[in-house]
Amino acid sequence: MARSVVNRLRVLRAELKYSQAELANMVGVSRQAINTIENNHHDPSITLAYKIAEALGVEITDAFQFVTEKQKEG
Repeated sequence: MARSVVNRLRVLRAELKYSQAELANMVGVSRQAINTIENNHHDPSITLAYKIAEALGVEITDAFQFVTEKQKEG
């Protein structure tokens, strides 16, 4: 069964009123990198995922979830 990572970055970022550029600056990547992660076109490294979660003030499991394709459908 295929698995993938989904994220809540856009929602969490909006709650804090951070732009993609602001979050990117906080974690040391480009705005485009944040955009591709938010849109599930790219999974971040574990180090970057932890940095993003920390910048958003949440646990990594609140920002990123590892799900199966079946879970995504349901």
